[in-house]
Amino acid sequence: MTAAIRVPFRAADPSASLVVLGSGSKGNAFAITCGDALLLVDAGFSCREVERRLELAGLALSGLVAIALTHEHGDHASGATRLARKCGVPVVTSLGTFRALARGGDPCDFIAVGTRGPVEVGPFLISACPTSHDAAEPVALGITLPDGTAIGVAYDLGRPTQAVRWFLREMHCLVLEANHDDALLRTSGYPVVVQQRIAGPTGHLSNHDAIRLLDELHHAALNTVVLAHLSQRCNHPDTARRDVAGCLEALGFRGELVIALQDGPMSPIAVRGPLQRSLFR
Repeated sequence: MTAAIRVPFRAADPSASLVVLGSGSKGNAFAITCGDALLLVDAGFSCREVERRLELAGLALSGLVAIALTHEHGDHASGATRLARKCGVPVVTSLGTFRALARGGDPCDFIAVGTRGPVEVGPFLISACPTSHDAAEPVALGITLPDGTAIGVAYDLGRPTQAVRWFLREMHCLVLEANHDDALLRTSGYPVVVQQRIAGPTGHLSNHDAIRLLDELHHAALNTVVLAHLSQRCNHPDTARRDVAGCLEALGFRGELVIALQDGPMSPIAVRGPLQRSLFR
């Protein structure tokens, strides 16, 4: 699969899809479509770059209903407030995240998600669960579509708490961090203090951390797993695929395994509740 393929998109199509706009050390952004509505999950590139990637993917900004954020770090939120203001849509995130963004971002509308319960924007029902990353108030996100399909986005996890594992337990599609390979991290050339931060309880999940979490989260209706936020220096798509695919096959997973790439939008991933096809790609 190429990382910068132009993807045709029919706005009137009632089906839902997940589009990886880019994910990795340099920035993270995903688009979820449902009919002609578009939800951005994270906007970790400049406003202009997010727009460029959406255009490459054939996705129209006119359908944007909100930007949901996991946390305020630049590789997840650098283009969020400017794009939200430009398009007149709200940023949906935790109060702590929005306060951190507001200190240097463009003024824009804000809807709090988390302890107050789910937020409905267009056809998307957005819920959140706190995570242990070293940010102001980071969250994992759950997006439920009108047909009941549930998509979970969980990266920059540090350690998957019991609350996070409960939150993600019945998702049909999981976007899950596989940030680093333990051996590659040790030989990365990063200072020891940086290695400890990455592998620590407020850092990132390794490939094997992701395997352990998937072992707990796997269920019969899980049909898509997207491995995200791969470190450019401490991981490789082939390494992550090799490690995780073996685990999923052993669990009896018959769905689709996708490795999210950094450099450009990828082909749309159909998202649905019932398991309908078997494909590793």
